[in-house]
Amino acid sequence: MSRRRAVVASGAVLALLVAGGMWWWSRVDAAGPADPTALRPDDAAVVATGQRLYTRHCASCHGADLRGQPDWRQRGPDGLLPAPPHDASGHTWHHPDAVLFAITQRGVAQVAGMPDYRSAMPIYGGQLRDDEIVAVLSFIKSRWPADIRARHDEVNAAAREAAASRR
Repeated sequence: MSRRRAVVASGAVLALLVAGGMWWWSRVDAAGPADPTALRPDDAAVVATGQRLYTRHCASCHGADLRGQPDWRQRGPDGLLPAPPHDASGHTWHHPDAVLFAITQRGVAQVAGMPDYRSAMPIYGGQLRDDEIVAVLSFIKSRWPADIRARHDEVNAAAREAAASRR
């Protein structure tokens, strides 16, 4: 191969590598940094796993329809709050993915730094793997209307911006 042909071939390979790297970086940048707590409501396999786990672990309190228990904002005679809804009428979507994940995995008391806070909700860190918690939360988000999902995406974007400004 002539020197000129070798230079042209090397340039072509370099151009392909640069183009591939730019494409990859645009995909990573569009999705944000890899976050193992990020919900995946558009991944059918994850949502199906989440639905199965939700039915087994969550539906008895939060309802098969995600509507929660009646009077969920009023403490019961035991001093505990009833299970809130996870549908659009509740407050679940007001929290970023990482907070929802942390509350499910470690409980409200630890996440909020309130060691005396009492809750009827089990701590699932010892019962479910991290990917299973993400699956359950992804199933919940998959059931929200498009406008609520979009608002939740805005909550996540604001949380990412706040985290980036603290760095």
